[in-house]
Parts: sequence; C-alpha cells; structure tokens
Amino acid sequence: MVARSSTLLAICVAVSVVFVLSQRGPKAIGSTYATPSQLAKNPVACSSRRSLGRMRDASAHAISRRQAISLIAGSAPAALIWQHNAARADTEAVSGSPSGISKVFVAGATGNTGKRAVDYLKNKYPDVKIIAGVRSLEKAKKLGIADGNVELVQFDVTSPEKDLEKAVSGVDAVICATGFVPGNPFEFSKLAHAVDNEGTIKLVDAAKNTGVKKFVLISSILTNGREIGQEKNPGFVITNAFGGALDEKLVAEKYLRKSGLDFTIVRPGGLKDAAPSGSLVVAREDTTFTGEISRDRVAQVLVEATFDRKASQKVIEIIEEEKAEAASSDMFGAIA
Repeated sequence: MVARSSTLLAICVAVSVVFVLSQRGPKAIGSTYATPSQLAKNPVACSSRRSLGRMRDASAHAISRRQAISLIAGSAPAALIWQHNAARADTEAVSGSPSGISKVFVAGATGNTGKRAVDYLKNKYPDVKIIAGVRSLEKAKKLGIADGNVELVQFDVTSPEKDLEKAVSGVDAVICATGFVPGNPFEFSKLAHAVDNEGTIKLVDAAKNTGVKKFVLISSILTNGREIGQEKNPGFVITNAFGGALDEKLVAEKYLRKSGLDFTIVRPGGLKDAAPSGSLVVAREDTTFTGEISRDRVAQVLVEATFDRKASQKVIEIIEEEKAEAASSDMFGAIA
C-alpha cells in the first residue's frame, strides 16, 4: 500500500510539473538542426573557474521546461576546459579510420540526438562505416538516414541480449544515444528502468561479449545528484520525478565504468533543438548543476569522444554558455 501511494505521488508530481512548466510561456523547441558546415561557423570556447562559479550560483534558480524535460531524453564545471575553433575541426573530412575504429554502431539513430550523431559521423569521417540501430526501419528511411556509408539495423535496447549482440557484432565502437521518452505517467518508472538502466546494461554486455573497443554513452548532468548535495536542486527534483530517470541512468553509468570497456560518458545539460550558440563548456563529472546545450554540439562531442584517445575512461559534462572564458585548446585532455 505504501509503495502504491509513493508511485501515485510521484506520478502526481510529474504531471503537476509538466502542467506548471507548460504555463511559463512559449519556449518552443525547433524541429530543424544545423548542418556540420553551419556548426563550423560557431566558435567554441571553454569556461574558467570564474564562469563555473557563476554557474553554481545559477543552480539555485528555477529551470525552464526545456531544461527539466529534455534532460530525461538524453536522452556540464571544476577546471579549465576547452577552447576550440569549430571551423577547423568540422569543415574538413578526416580520411581513414582514426584510432583504428572503422565501424561505429549508433543506438537510437532515429532519435533527436542519435540522428545528429549519424549525420556528423557521415560528414566528418566518411571512411568510417556506420551501423544505425533503429526501432523503426520505416521511420529511419523517411528521415533519410540510410544513405552513403550508413546501414540500417532494426534494434531495440529492451530486446534480449542475444539480439543486441547480433546488432553490434563486428563493430569497433558503440555510441549509445538511447533514452526513455515520457508518455503515459503510469509507465514512467517501468520505461525508465527498462531503457536507461537495464537496456543500457544489456548493450554494455553485448558490446563486451562481441569485442567492441569503445563505448560512448550519453547520460545527463545531475545524474549523481544525491551524492553531491544536489538532491534538492530543481533540475534533479523535476527530472527525477519522471520515473526516477536520473537514478536509473546512474546505475547504468556505474555498470559501464566497471565493465572493463574503454568508455566515455557524456553528460549534457538540457537538450535543445536549436543550432549551437555561445561557447561549449566541458567539465569534470559532478561539477555542473544547470545549463542547456544544442543537440548538434552533443552529437559532435559524442563522435569526437569515440575517436579521441584522450577521452578514454572519462566522464564529462557539457553545456553552452554565452560568455565562457577561453582556457585550453584540448577538448578532453584537460579533464583529469
């Protein structure tokens, strides 16, 4: 009876949050996104400790509807991090197979972030074979994902592990861009557990069993909120009201870290569909408590982490900031 009451309370909180946040005025999320050449026109810089301090102060303020809800579908600072000329990195395709990775599997390739990762891969690394894992082949074809060096594979992270092993067999790297999508409030907890926890863990096992070299996982800032004193942070409270999404993601993160695989965990702030703006801030884990970021930039970081050996065995948090201060020219090397 107590458990049922708790579940009903969580559902009521989630529904109330959606209603209240929806009354905050128009914060529409666009359906279009920047091409790699458009992304190249946006300068990228890194934040210093002074900007990071301002971000910590901002964590006390209420977050937007986009910040709260988009964190779930992922599915950012304590050091000097990254200044980078995006035009230099993105306008020229890289030939060959960097880091010995010639075939990459993208799980959740029809999702808002997963599709961007596929597009970025196609343009930046044209010699790399892409296996796009999708739940709906029809949707993938309508989105135009299957062209050039992209092969479609029907894939659902909640499927039996043997099916996941078949999907990733023969690939060198996996980019996991899956995340449960809120629908029926009574199904939040079930779906979050099945996708963000158990589903990711099964995919990690499948990757390990088939000899995958690299596993890149998209997660979320505040995933470890309970352990770092952010349990009352509005972002943590609101996001976790949706099926305990952050708690479920944390379980999968810990499993990946202990799996023996070479991994990078990318924790973005609230995801927005708009083109990149401002500067990219990259930080160590458990140091970013608020902020938003374009899905285009998230996709870029996911892909670059796949090939950059300096991203090995690291958890990074990323957001965009209008007035970040320049620090380092190395995206991943500055992260301890």
